[in-house]
Amino acid sequence: MSFDRSITWADGETVTAIEYLLRAPLMVLAHGAGTNQRHPMVSGIAEAVARAGHGVMSFDYPYTEAGRRAPDRAPKLLACHRAVSAEAQRLSGRPPILAGRSMGGRMATMLAAEGADVAGVVCLAYPLHPAGKPDRLRVDHLASIDAPMLFFQGSRDALSRSELFDRHIRVLPNVTVVDLDGADHSFRGRGWDQGRVESTVVAGYEAWLGANL
Repeated sequence: MSFDRSITWADGETVTAIEYLLRAPLMVLAHGAGTNQRHPMVSGIAEAVARAGHGVMSFDYPYTEAGRRAPDRAPKLLACHRAVSAEAQRLSGRPPILAGRSMGGRMATMLAAEGADVAGVVCLAYPLHPAGKPDRLRVDHLASIDAPMLFFQGSRDALSRSELFDRHIRVLPNVTVVDLDGADHSFRGRGWDQGRVESTVVAGYEAWLGANL
């Protein structure tokens, strides 16, 4: 069973969060660009994590709350993400685990790099670079993150070329990687379906929690 929760992120402005299971450490799961927290990949993973007995809460960014498809600029996304993370810490009594799908994962890493009080960071299909632009890497801030990080990485991800991911992310000392061999940026293709993705994420998450938290 899940519950909707309204969270104020700016004066007079709120977003909706879905609380699946309130338990520490609480995973705060953000969606990717062009989707929302009710997208099957996001909600399915949240439900699977909660069924396994782990705390998890998802949320919408302001643009999705307003019914728009074009993402807000990064400062607005981060302001919302920061407020939701603070509320998660208040609710659970412990620093949250910031998690996110694609753009949401990138925002999670940026908050952690700012020095946010987090127990860890989980990225589902981290967008290492824009599609077709492998020279525009989004990595400069990652080395400044002290918290343990977990990346779920598809080998056919068009937004994260494998050799660049290996060179810039896999080598970081606080990074654990779960490889989804044959999966694309949407975690689809070559035998990957929703059920397999959910079971892989839960197993990888539980192993990472046991080793780091």
